[in-house]
Amino acid sequence: MTTLEAEITPGMGPAEAVELAVRCEQVGFDRLGVSDVVFWPDCFVLQALIARATERIGIGAMVTNPYTRHPAVLAGTLATLQELSGGRMFLGIGVGAGLEDLRIDYPRPVRALREAVIGIRGLLAGETVELDGEMFPIDGAGLVRPPEAPVPISIGTRSRQVMQLAGELADIALVGARHFTPELAGWYRGWLAEGAARAGRSADDIDVAPRLTLCVSDDGDLARRSVVRYVAHYLAIIRPAEMDPDRLAAIDAALARARGWYFDIDRYDPPELFDLVDDEWIRRYAVVGAPAEIPEQIAAVTGLGFTSASLNLVAVLRPSMAQGLMETIDGFGAVIDRCR
Repeated sequence: MTTLEAEITPGMGPAEAVELAVRCEQVGFDRLGVSDVVFWPDCFVLQALIARATERIGIGAMVTNPYTRHPAVLAGTLATLQELSGGRMFLGIGVGAGLEDLRIDYPRPVRALREAVIGIRGLLAGETVELDGEMFPIDGAGLVRPPEAPVPISIGTRSRQVMQLAGELADIALVGARHFTPELAGWYRGWLAEGAARAGRSADDIDVAPRLTLCVSDDGDLARRSVVRYVAHYLAIIRPAEMDPDRLAAIDAALARARGWYFDIDRYDPPELFDLVDDEWIRRYAVVGAPAEIPEQIAAVTGLGFTSASLNLVAVLRPSMAQGLMETIDGFGAVIDRCR
């Protein structure tokens, strides 16, 4: 059975975020991630509120980073949340995104993640940690109140080196490619296996989840329009070799005129994006459409050898982000049993 994980980006008030989380649990999601985005509502405060309002669903950051949150601070936060939630927390960690406004340029990302995960795992295990790190040293210290239950650690990435690191250290590996082919899935599983072998582990013990963009509405065309900016953003980052260079340049130019984050409900999307990003590219980089269209799309990816699916929820273009996200959650909930 495929584990299904949802991610909510908290572009709404705390009460609405909690309501969305409760609905994710009700429709049957197994895990819930809350985006950690600089200048947005704090994802760890929201996780505490969600832990008090839910009973079953796993809860974690999707994903936090060690640059704005020191690993020792993260460990203390997780210990508190693990006790509060009754042992339902996980930690999603990666290099991070959106830190440019803080003049942070992600120095030494693999080393930073390695030191962070080693330090966090040791502290959560109740150890006195001696970490002679270059990025995040810890001088013989431990948590005053470590959690009783272990906290799974999830590492998210698109890069080979970080996927190898996930093979060494992670319980869950998040593959951030967004578009998956048998060849690409094989590369990521191979990189994960290389890292696992270095650590004397079996890659079979690691939960591997593709990161998928999900938008669902009874109005399938509206759902597809709702993800155009997301797909344009991914195309600009990933720069697929099979895309016409002139079209890719035009997408770059359109994005330069866009305003707001791609997940802002009140963002401005230049009209030409809706011609440049057509249905073919939308279907490659998103799971999208009316509820009946979704199970086949999920199965096409999970059938490539993945054990989970991590679904970044996109708000249908409605008057509020909360309303649009609830529409995606409810639409997916109508077919969730067919997606396992």
